[in-house]
Amino acid sequence: MANKKEESGHSPLVNKKAKFNFELISFLEAGIVLSGSEVKSLRDKKGNLTDAFAKIKNGEVFLENFSIAPYKNGGYSNHPEIRPRKLLLHKNEIEKLDRQVKEKGLVLVATKVYFKNNLRVKVEIALAKPKKLHDKRDDMQKKDAKQEIARAIKSANRYDS
Repeated sequence: MANKKEESGHSPLVNKKAKFNFELISFLEAGIVLSGSEVKSLRDKKGNLTDAFAKIKNGEVFLENFSIAPYKNGGYSNHPEIRPRKLLLHKNEIEKLDRQVKEKGLVLVATKVYFKNNLRVKVEIALAKPKKLHDKRDDMQKKDAKQEIARAIKSANRYDS
């Protein structure tokens, strides 16, 4: 049986660059404060998480650089495309994240935005450590090697049949 996300027809917005640029350590699900036109725009998959990150200010967490295109039927009450959006987390979760960011030099990166039970918009944020250039090169070499192996197996199977 398909899960709720597949049944609703909404696939999540995923930040593919996050996995390439950062070593993702732990994940956390958070709610997000949005206006009505922003939610409608997200239902039409008009969001971009590519450079989105979270910042902790005065005991609150804000998602920065999360771009949501204006809703086409929004009219005069449409939202700005990029603005800080508040994330909804418990106070103890915020304190724990703040401690890890300050002590260990980690960053908060948005990895996924999705609709939970087709009702609420949720953001998956990850505590991440920035990768060095040589780590990125290693990842690219591993990915290329996997693709080469897959191609070789596929072509071998093609000639065996």
